Amino acid sequence: MIARTLLACAAAVLLLPRVFAALPEVSPVPGGVAVVAVSAVAGPAPDVRFQGRRVLVVRDQDAWHAVVGLPLTLAPGRYELSVTEGSGSNPRTLALDVVEKEYEAQYLTVSNPRHVKPNPKDLKRIAREREVLDRAFSVWTDPLVDGLIFDLPTAGRFSAAFGLKRYFNDQPRQPHSGLDIAAPVGAPINAPAAGVVVETGNYFFNGKTVILDHGQGLISMYNHLNRIAVKKGARVARGQLIGAVGKTGRVTGAHLHWTISLNNARVDPALFLSAAVRGQLQGTTLAAPGKNRRAAGQGDN
Repeated sequence: MIARTLLACAAAVLLLPRVFAALPEVSPVPGGVAVVAVSAVAGPAPDVRFQGRRVLVVRDQDAWHAVVGLPLTLAPGRYELSVTEGSGSNPRTLALDVVEKEYEAQYLTVSNPRHVKPNPKDLKRIAREREVLDRAFSVWTDPLVDGLIFDLPTAGRFSAAFGLKRYFNDQPRQPHSGLDIAAPVGAPINAPAAGVVVETGNYFFNGKTVILDHGQGLISMYNHLNRIAVKKGARVARGQLIGAVGKTGRVTGAHLHWTISLNNARVDPALFLSAAVRGQLQGTTLAAPGKNRRAAGQGDN
């Protein structure tokens, strides 16, 4: 009887949701992350949605928290989360306020004109690749495989912050959707958290790329690699080698472009780093808009 009781208790423990002691840095701005306590831990995790997309929910101490990615294109203002607790129950709403943030500008000189103005053949390739990337960023797997505080994927200098307004050869383009780390070609890139490889490839803009699924809509991407060290479908542990820094795709120098996507919104990877590492980021200075111009070989994608 005692043995059966112990086995039942052990099985129950295995079924309990993992408790994550650390949450990402809260930054309710376009391109940031909002963390909202949605309910007490009295049952299974609620289903939470933002703008129709399911969002990550974790248990922190005695409450379920929604960890919501806010798209860079989101206008400041009040929004709603839809919360459903248990099957058959009616959803309720919670308010989520998004505040304004002004991102700086960055001007880059790109030597390959097709990386600024692609030709018709390039545009067809870019459209095909966008479909692949969209599918990867839309992946949802229920378990969250690891914690929400990530390690740095490679060592180097923070060369371009998230959210910069980008100008390539003085032509306006999409804002910078990741964090750039300048490092020598061949420098190792390690998984900053455990996950599953959902896609690899060599893309027109991104170059050689690895995409990891960390669970519950938390996806990370690694661009411009010199080589890829993992295969699609592989499970990787935190700290495992996934590739090497390179300068493939649209670049002006060797670096890693690191993207984090949460509920299919590209958000600032710095928010998932420890406070100590974020302090290093804050020491990186960017020139005033219009003067942050980098010559070829010194910049990033």
